[in-house]
Amino acid sequence: MPVTRPADRPRTPFFSSGPCAKRPGWTPEALSDAPLGRSHRAKVGKAKLKLAIDLTREVLQVPADYRIGIVPASDTGAVEMALWSLLGARPVDLLAWESFGEGWVTDVVKQLKLTDARVIKATYGELPDLREVNASSRDVIFTWNGTTSGVRVPNADWIAADREGLTICDATSAAFSQRLDWPKLDVVTFSWQKALGSEAAHGMLILSPRAVARLESYTPAWPLPKIFRMTKGGKLIEGIFEGETINTPSMLCVEDYIDALNWAKAEGGLDGLVARSDRNAKVILDWVARTPWIANLAKSPEIASNTSVCLVIADPEVVAKGKDVVASVAKGIASALEKEGVAFDIGAYRDAPAGLRIWCGATVETSDLEALTPWLDWAFAQEKAMLLAQAA
Repeated sequence: MPVTRPADRPRTPFFSSGPCAKRPGWTPEALSDAPLGRSHRAKVGKAKLKLAIDLTREVLQVPADYRIGIVPASDTGAVEMALWSLLGARPVDLLAWESFGEGWVTDVVKQLKLTDARVIKATYGELPDLREVNASSRDVIFTWNGTTSGVRVPNADWIAADREGLTICDATSAAFSQRLDWPKLDVVTFSWQKALGSEAAHGMLILSPRAVARLESYTPAWPLPKIFRMTKGGKLIEGIFEGETINTPSMLCVEDYIDALNWAKAEGGLDGLVARSDRNAKVILDWVARTPWIANLAKSPEIASNTSVCLVIADPEVVAKGKDVVASVAKGIASALEKEGVAFDIGAYRDAPAGLRIWCGATVETSDLEALTPWLDWAFAQEKAMLLAQAA
């Protein structure tokens, strides 16, 4: 299948699913107002941290009575704080359909060793049967968007509004690109580097009033390290949610996050960001629909991600040669495009089925994705030609 080498290239060839591309037009000058060399506990440091929280609330449309905190260790740290601090009061349902959800299952079942923990699974590309989830009386843990599978929940209609349990939602590749149903969510976490292309190591922890009530009325049976403690004397440590972080944050990273949030506001806030992501994903999904050699890992459109779009090789001649060959072709495509400087970091996640993963979140320009698809065809044609030549 001869394909002409494309003439146009993506201007910004960064399609990693985390850290994601910086916002359009970003330069290091955006960080010039960072209070470097100053204490995060000084007036200027607290003001910056509080601004980051306030802008998060504004852009994500977080309800006024929800607390927002900046916590250590990225999204993982935020999820771990929630799991170790809140679980154990009720039975729990855990949803897993990709690697990060599986990670939370390991924490709950093997580390916390909760005995009444029900795991509801699905294979890559599919979503568990949400009708099996008992959100009325049990706590529920799930990812809104499976970063490594490209599968997301279509909505939160399956969560009871009058529930007694808490819902803990890892939204790290959904926030700022997908709409979160806040009344159905008690704990929401995400990280800056996936959501808006900001820098790593900081997580966001958002708590509903119901989650705060659990923290203030329940003491886990296990000891909590200092980095996880959100209460003192049975009361929430409010400072955590006003910019008084548990440990020392990077003020350079905070400045970068503030810059990204201000860009998000200028793009029309959440409406604008969702529209950008939907438009980006449409470029890739329309290309998939007209391209026989590739397919979406997500089995149905209503659960397909608009951020971490995961793709698999579908060419019959390649697939017929077995999984190792499919993996080799996928790896070859990613390697060839990296060598050309056309696309970086588009290989599938290591635990996922072999294929490609292309970030389509709000910080990516649609024109770059339009320029990418001919190169994907070109790279596949090269890989298949080499494969056929070897077999000849």
